[in-house]
Parts: sequence; C-alpha cells; structure tokens
Amino acid sequence: MEPKKNPKVDLEAKRQQFFQIGLLASLLLVIVAFEWSSRDDTNYDLGDLVVSDEIEMDVPPTKQEKKPPPPPPPPKLEVVEDETVLEDQPVLEDTEIDEDVAIEIEEEPEEEEEPDIFMVVEQMPEFPGGVQAMYKFLYKNIKYPPLAKENDITGKVFIKFVVTSKGRVEKAHILKGIGGGCDEEALRVVNMMPSWNAGKQRGKPVNVWFTLPIKFTLQ
Repeated sequence: MEPKKNPKVDLEAKRQQFFQIGLLASLLLVIVAFEWSSRDDTNYDLGDLVVSDEIEMDVPPTKQEKKPPPPPPPPKLEVVEDETVLEDQPVLEDTEIDEDVAIEIEEEPEEEEEPDIFMVVEQMPEFPGGVQAMYKFLYKNIKYPPLAKENDITGKVFIKFVVTSKGRVEKAHILKGIGGGCDEEALRVVNMMPSWNAGKQRGKPVNVWFTLPIKFTLQ
C-alpha cells in the first residue's frame, strides 16, 4: 500500500526552490546592471556624413589607334576599240639627183665690225680751213626759219655727228634744240658740210664724235 503525501509538506519544499530561483535571478540582474554601468558612456561626434550619388573620377582619355585607310581599289582598265580611220599616207617618191647639176651654196657675207668711235683723240677732227672757215660756211648757208622770226625764237641748237676716219660727216642728229624750225635748218646745213680732216689716234685716222653748237640770233 502506497503511503499518502502531505500537501503542506510538498508546498514547503517547492517554496524553497522558488526562493533559490528568485535569489539567483536577482543576483544575475545585479551583475548585469553593474556591467552596464561600467561601460564608457563617452559620445564620439563623427560629423555629418554626406553621401553623394555623383562620384567624380579622373578617367584618363582613351587613345584610339587610328587604323590605316584601306588601300584604294585598283583602277579599272577599260578596253576601248580604236575606231580612228587612218587616211592613206602619201608615198614619198624617190628623188633623182642629177650629178651634172651643180648645187650653189650661198655664203652669207660676213658682217663688218663697226669701228670704234672715239670721244676724244690726240688730234681732233678739223673743218677744212679751221674754225673760222666752218662758221663762215654755216652763216652763208643757214636761213633763219620764218616761224622762228615771227615768234622771236633764239638760242643754240646742238648737233652731234661723227667725223669718220675718211673725213666724212655721218650720223648727224639733234642733241638739243629750240624749235621753230631752227633744229631742222641746222641739221640740214651740217649734212651739207664738205669732208673734214679726220681725227688721229697714235698717228692713225679714227672715227670721232663731234658736237657743234649753232647759235640763232635776231638782229
């Protein structure tokens, strides 16, 4: 026969267990509270953290290698038929040369070199009879142009000419004139002059330039 348990005795035993559990729980709370209070309550300010959705990055430029251009296509050769009609070319007949016919070759005459014309020589050209005879010849043959008289034109006309090695007067021309017909009259009379005594250089007659002033005056 199983003995009966007393409910009061059973409750007393459980009370002791609850007391131990409560005591253990209180001890744990004290320990946790002590650990929590011993922590470093210092606050650290990390500043405001700004997060941007735009991120700037320096990206080095990308070098693109240039590809060489493709070679040009070869030219197309078009074959064109030559439709040009060539006319009949004349046939050159053989030319018979008569051996008895003499062929004359004209030789060009050699151009004679123009002798030098001196400006000043050892012995200058001279009119036959001297300077007085020359002026006498001029005054005798010169006629005062009517146009120059009417317009009272006076002055000196300079005539330049060459006295050749043979004494002839050549290449006469007006070097300086006064107009009114005086220039043409002076030139006409100079070309009428007789042969001069040629100028000489080292004892040989030579061509010499000569300038002659002719004065026109009205009385």
